[in-house]
Amino acid sequence: MGGSVLLIEDEPNIIEAIRFILSRDGWRVDTHSDGLTALDAVRARRPDLVVLDVMLPNRSGYDILHDLREDPEFKELPVLMLTARGQKKDRELAEKLGASSFMTKPFSNGEVLATVRALVGK
Repeated sequence: MGGSVLLIEDEPNIIEAIRFILSRDGWRVDTHSDGLTALDAVRARRPDLVVLDVMLPNRSGYDILHDLREDPEFKELPVLMLTARGQKKDRELAEKLGASSFMTKPFSNGEVLATVRALVGK
């Protein structure tokens, strides 16, 4: 496997878990924790996939996803949304805004790996 993933998440335990899962599979994982500057991080790193938390400091993951989908350069970038709130309305909003996939916390290691592989097509 392999490729680059930008993980936009502010919880240290989640960051370390996802970094471990993906790095072990050959992915390069960059992280970013601030919603306000998340778009700049995507532009600077140009990942193959973004794993995006819904609840971030300074800006919502939904707002970031909306802006990514409005930008022609990132309209097709695979985005896996993560949230601790898995209500139907959260999933529907993520789908409406253009999330490629949606996963609730807690998640299984295998689920994260399989979803990332499927989204990037590797």
